[in-house]
Amino acid sequence: MNDKFFIYAENALFAATILLYFIAMAMYFFIVATKNEKRGGVAQRILTLGFIAHTLAIIVRGIGAGRVPLANQYEFATAFAWGIALFFIIYMKKYKLNSIGAFIAPILFLIIGYAAMQNRTVRPLMPALQSGWLVIHVSMAVIGYGAFAVAAGVSLMYLAKRKSARARALALPSDAELDSMSYKAVKVGYLFLTLCIITGAIWAQYAWGRYWAWDPKETWSLITWIIYTIYLHQRFRKGMKDTKAAWFCVVGFLCVVFTYIGVNNLLPSLHSYV
Repeated sequence: MNDKFFIYAENALFAATILLYFIAMAMYFFIVATKNEKRGGVAQRILTLGFIAHTLAIIVRGIGAGRVPLANQYEFATAFAWGIALFFIIYMKKYKLNSIGAFIAPILFLIIGYAAMQNRTVRPLMPALQSGWLVIHVSMAVIGYGAFAVAAGVSLMYLAKRKSARARALALPSDAELDSMSYKAVKVGYLFLTLCIITGAIWAQYAWGRYWAWDPKETWSLITWIIYTIYLHQRFRKGMKDTKAAWFCVVGFLCVVFTYIGVNNLLPSLHSYV
């Protein structure tokens, strides 16, 4: 098999992924609008098929490239979306609340859409990325970011319920359920973000001879970590819930997105790989 085979296979699988995620998102909108939870199983199966196609696309790219596909903006963006889909599927199986898909699936679709706009040319790893720490560090980020995305989606649903009478009339989970779900997702995301920062510091020491240099991505990762630290502290010490907690989750995820997309496109950084 030559390189063209892997390129065609990845492109076909990636296109199928986007299509299936879009169909699943549309079905989740339909479920909420019509209060028809019976369609939830179909939407979940379509999303799962998209996740399988997504996984295969990443695997095919890795085989074709002869390396772990986590080296540039496209590869991390598609891995970011994969992490959201993974955590979303886990949440759906655990809570069986199909309506949350109407708020999480759009985030997933936006991230995979961003990936689709990036340069997909396969290039060799630059020297700084030729390390076993690459898989460990980026995997922590992918899982953590996926958990934060789910927390943000659930929080947006919570805010919609609190602010809109029309939203309250839809088939949505209770405020207490949504608050608990976002809190649990943040705890998982916070653990993996912490591990991401620690492994990144260790890797930086090996690659550049220092643990921390206030590079823009390092700085924004720290800002994001501090926001979620405040959130968890307020929850633990003062029992913060309701709207304030939901806004923390949304703002925290916006910082996550800026840490990846904003820094890569707007700020000069050692971590800005095209």
